[in-house]
Amino acid sequence: MKKQFTLGKDERLKSRKQIEQLFAEGKSFVVNPFRIYFFAHGPLTRDHGLQFGVGVSNKNFKKAVDRNRVKRLTREAWRLQRNELKALLKTQSRQLNVFFIYTGKELPDFTTVKDKVAVALKKLADKTNENISSHS
Repeated sequence: MKKQFTLGKDERLKSRKQIEQLFAEGKSFVVNPFRIYFFAHGPLTRDHGLQFGVGVSNKNFKKAVDRNRVKRLTREAWRLQRNELKALLKTQSRQLNVFFIYTGKELPDFTTVKDKVAVALKKLADKTNENISSHS
C-alpha cells in the first residue's frame, strides 16, 4: 500500500539543474511572506508531476534552528494541501516545479503559514490553467 500523505524524495526539488532552470526561466509571484517561483513544463515523464522546494534567507534568520523551523512548517503546510494541485496537473499531464522563499522577518506560526500556502496553491492552480489555455 502506497503512502499518499508523505512528502517523498521524488517530490522534493533537489536537482541543481532543475532549480537553476526554475529561477532562470520560471515565473514568480508574491504571497506575503513568501515569494513563489514556478516552472511548468512539458508532458508528464515521471510519476511525480509536482516537485517542491523551500528556502529561508540567513540574512533574516541568523540561527539555523529558526531557518529549519520555517522550512519545516512550510513543507508541512504544502504536504497537507498539495493534493488538489497534484490532481489538476495529472489531468493536464504536465510537470510543475515550485520553490517557496520565505521573505518575512519574524518566525511565523503554523496557522499563518498554512493560510498563506493555501492562497499560493490557489494562485498556482489559476496560473497553470492560464498557461494551458494560452498554449492551446
